[in-house]
Amino acid sequence: MNIPLARPDITEKEIEAVVAVLRTPHLALGPKLKEFEDAIAEYSGVRYVVAVNSGTSALHLIIRALGIGAGDEVITTPFSFISSSNCILFERAKPVFVDIEPKTLNIDPERIEEAITPKTKAILAVDVFGHPADWPALEQLAERHNVLLVEDSAEALGAERRSRESRVESRESKTLDQKTDGKFQWKKAGSFGNAGVFAFYPNKQITTGEGGVIVTDDTELARLCRSMANQGRGEASTWLQHERLGYNYRLSDINCALGIAQLERIDEILAKRERVAQLYNEHLSPLEEKGFLKIPYVSPDVKMSFFVYVIRLADRYTREDRDRILQKLKQRGIGCGNYFQPIHLQPFYRKMFGYKGGDFPITEHIASRTIALPFHNNLTEGEVDYVVENLDDILKCYR
Repeated sequence: MNIPLARPDITEKEIEAVVAVLRTPHLALGPKLKEFEDAIAEYSGVRYVVAVNSGTSALHLIIRALGIGAGDEVITTPFSFISSSNCILFERAKPVFVDIEPKTLNIDPERIEEAITPKTKAILAVDVFGHPADWPALEQLAERHNVLLVEDSAEALGAERRSRESRVESRESKTLDQKTDGKFQWKKAGSFGNAGVFAFYPNKQITTGEGGVIVTDDTELARLCRSMANQGRGEASTWLQHERLGYNYRLSDINCALGIAQLERIDEILAKRERVAQLYNEHLSPLEEKGFLKIPYVSPDVKMSFFVYVIRLADRYTREDRDRILQKLKQRGIGCGNYFQPIHLQPFYRKMFGYKGGDFPITEHIASRTIALPFHNNLTEGEVDYVVENLDDILKCYR
């Protein structure tokens, strides 16, 4: 049996949507672009959406639009895909890492305050693996220290966070997807902070092939991002008139058509992913009860949107054990990965900033023991059985 780590869920509906665009003259900057942006805005409960060619591009434009640059510091997590830190370097600012919570694997708000300096311009937190960060705490920190707040929700489309609401929201667009629960309110990932991003690589909840979006309620930030994504053109500019430095970060109508069709299936897709996650939880629970591993933790204040399914080996296993287990799983046709490697220990971060092992011990301890198991919408119970049975068999060598 050969089970890939990830696989997009593409139906005839998506294929027909893409083909329909190919039969028109509007392959880029056409009507599907606005249709996709409007659909994401309605779903996530924000005023503005700017579609771009990747989540990385979306993060870069937010950093630039917020005026973050040389000499500024941005507090962020070392446990993430590398673009959440690289986007800060693109503008010659400095990422300042803060260690993570051992359960959620998100940045630990209680450690942030000691990292804030007069140079701190923003906090950029990540909804790791689809589990929203502690945004209520992060919003309080940002307000108290007068810094900006950016939500990297690239992995969390459809996730929600419960938070105590201290004011009545007056904008209709912000209430579309917010549900009250007593004194609490559920808010969609991407709707926190000054701005956020989603990403649509083929392993994400929905895909556009390549692509991402900026989500925000800030009129000026959206305007700047839209301009910079389109070579610095203004809203009223002619094709060869450029108002500012910009980039070719556009997303084609072909990609947008695929995204629209996928988003129309989002409830179905999230339910499929939840089903697979629960199958894993059930089949892995005996191994967890015996103390061999931990299944993903989900906070009671969170509705998780599973991006990947990542288990954590027990503390007695070493990084070398984990790497050998990964190799043996792959030899048996099981796709897997070590999500994530600590960003601060990536070679060029070590060279640029002098980071070393031990700088962020929780991140390093967890990252040495994580295993991403095969995870996609249509994974069968038989395939989950095969993965768990082989993992159990391999772990016997290390008990």
